[in-house]
Amino acid sequence: MAASLSNNVKLGLLVLSGIFVLVASLYIIGKNENYFGSHFELRARFVDADGLVNGDNIRFSGLQAGTVRSIRVIDDTTIEAVLLVDKAMRPYIHKNAQASIGTEGLIGNKVVNILPAREPAPLAGDGDLLPTRDQLNTDAMLRTLNKTNENLARITDGLKATVQRVNESAGLWNLLNDRRMAANVSASMEHVRKSSEEAEAMLRELHALVSAVKQGQGSVGTLLTDTQFVHHLDEAVARIRLAGDRISAAGDSAGALAASARGLITDTAFVRNLNSSLENIRKGTAAFHEDMEALKHNFLLRGYFRRQEKAAAKTRADSLRTTEQWPLDPLSIPSSREFANPHDTAQLRH
Repeated sequence: MAASLSNNVKLGLLVLSGIFVLVASLYIIGKNENYFGSHFELRARFVDADGLVNGDNIRFSGLQAGTVRSIRVIDDTTIEAVLLVDKAMRPYIHKNAQASIGTEGLIGNKVVNILPAREPAPLAGDGDLLPTRDQLNTDAMLRTLNKTNENLARITDGLKATVQRVNESAGLWNLLNDRRMAANVSASMEHVRKSSEEAEAMLRELHALVSAVKQGQGSVGTLLTDTQFVHHLDEAVARIRLAGDRISAAGDSAGALAASARGLITDTAFVRNLNSSLENIRKGTAAFHEDMEALKHNFLLRGYFRRQEKAAAKTRADSLRTTEQWPLDPLSIPSSREFANPHDTAQLRH
């Protein structure tokens, strides 16, 4: 009896142990907890956990790389997740790899995605804190889609109202049904085409003209490309500049002379002396005239002055007789070369 009871107890313990192991295995499998494999820990901090729980998967570049060990609150804006990553992935995860929270499918479980960075960096060690980036929030996507649907509904209502107004517009339909409108539009397009062709022809002619000028053809091209003309033009400009400088210098001299004359005119002492000198000259001339008249009446010189007067009267008479003998026709007047001496030429001019 005692042996049978002992065997029953052992059998019960064996069954309970098997059930416990089975439950533990199912729990570990359900939580994706890797208690028996080799791993190392990494940390990542997020502003919003977005439904992330213990046991959620970790993926590195889309590959299964481990599970989430724990999640704890650091402060009111920071959530820290401890990540158990397989050691097989350790040679590929660097310190600058970025972690983000995603979703398996559209509405599946949450997952932590680790994406490698392009810049070189040392390998991540046990307990290192990975930088994070903003995760794609499904709720935000749904809110954005809802707002987009509302905007589309408003746009549809506006298009509907516009189409109704077009359908109710009799003037617009009359315009569209007018057959002459097509002809007018065609004529307008033809005018536009002709204008475009004329503008293109003008541009070609202008291009040809500019090309000819650049090549030195024509008057304008010759002037623009003739180096000698440019040299002469430079010389003319230099001469004009020199003449301007000389005129400016003459103007300065004239200004100085005018200033000097103005100074002499405004100098009262100079004017007084000049007036006095003129008065003395006038008095001296009058006295000289009186002296000459007195000499004419002097008995010693009276004969000389009378002979001078007779000679002068004879000269005037001879001049008058010579003028009366020559005709008035200019063609018959001899040239100055026909006179024997300059005295005859002087008489003719007189």
